[in-house]
Amino acid sequence: MTAGAGCPTVPGAVTATTTARAPAPFPRPHARGMPGWLRDVAPAVVTGLLQVGVTRVAGEHQPDVAPLDALGVVLLLIGPAFLLVRRRRPAVALVGAFVPTMAYWLTDNPRGPVFLSLIVAYVTAVVRGVDRRLRWGALVAGWTITAWIAPYVHDEPWPAWSAVAGIGAWLLVLAAGTELIRSRSERAAQAAAARAEEARRLASEERLRIAQELHDVLAHNISLISVQSGVALHLLDEHPEQARPALAAINEASRAALGELRSVLDVLRAGASAPLQPTAGLAQLDALVERSRATGLEVVVECDGLDGVTLPGAVDLAAFRVVQEALTNVVRHAAARRATVRVTRHPGELAVQVDDDGRGAEHPPGAPAPGRPGRGLVGMRERAAALGGEVEAGPRPGRGYRVRARFPLGDPA
Repeated sequence: MTAGAGCPTVPGAVTATTTARAPAPFPRPHARGMPGWLRDVAPAVVTGLLQVGVTRVAGEHQPDVAPLDALGVVLLLIGPAFLLVRRRRPAVALVGAFVPTMAYWLTDNPRGPVFLSLIVAYVTAVVRGVDRRLRWGALVAGWTITAWIAPYVHDEPWPAWSAVAGIGAWLLVLAAGTELIRSRSERAAQAAAARAEEARRLASEERLRIAQELHDVLAHNISLISVQSGVALHLLDEHPEQARPALAAINEASRAALGELRSVLDVLRAGASAPLQPTAGLAQLDALVERSRATGLEVVVECDGLDGVTLPGAVDLAAFRVVQEALTNVVRHAAARRATVRVTRHPGELAVQVDDDGRGAEHPPGAPAPGRPGRGLVGMRERAAALGGEVEAGPRPGRGYRVRARFPLGDPA
């Protein structure tokens, strides 16, 4: 145990990073998509050309059928025209393609790929989540018209049951395939939403860590500067020679604050090299205590079980921040003369305890309202909880205040 001095240097502790950062995703090349108007126009134009052109050519090889007439051309173009609104109004596109397609099938025009626009409209309706009743209604109505009504209208022989079943089977294949496409699209959308939510969560956690780190870095040193500047102003007129130590302490605290702030910003800055100075940890406890002593506070440090021990970087940083925040509160609010810092390594656990002989349960001026812990205490508890530990804070028996933190040293898993 070491009393009245800082803790021994903890090997390996200075390698801790200031903030935990999520691994950057693998960069993807930027892909420029087709303009929206072209995604609407291209399928409609291509489908219309195929339906009219191929059907006209097919009609030349159907000697018992009249050539494609004007009515047939119009009916074959109406369906593709409705594809222009298939992304914005998929239900309208489905109905708009279904009616002229079935009407054409009941005419005496040549047979050909006349169902292309209807198939495109149906697939879009499924993917876009159009009411299932409308989709299945279109399939049943199409099967009825092509298998039963069209032969009756054209005065053709009644179709064999195998042909009717074949048409139904193709329609079921179309339905199953489009449902599979929709299912995969929904899973892809859910995965993208989950990734976006995870990115937002990581960004929120990163902002919290940054705010917590900046609070811990600045609050302590600025509090010391405030106290020492008040002392210097008080002594400057009556005892100017005694103001020099206070001004020196202000200079030291401001230099320490700038150094720690630069270290934090170096870690946050993308692509930056390693920080210019070691990350805060128990190895810097001596300097922290000396800055607190410069305010007139008597600080005693007791360490046990840390000789030659390598602490996990996150635990080392969190323990240092707990001591820093506790001493900051003592200087700012407790009106204490003495504080004791105890850092003890137990089997599987690191304990940090800071006691003072100040106001204790009395609510000090400028402190958070009763029942509403300040940002510093909340930050200490969050740090400990993130590592599986805990922080207890409250009045000591008799007089003063106590902050005690425990951090597990075992495998976090």
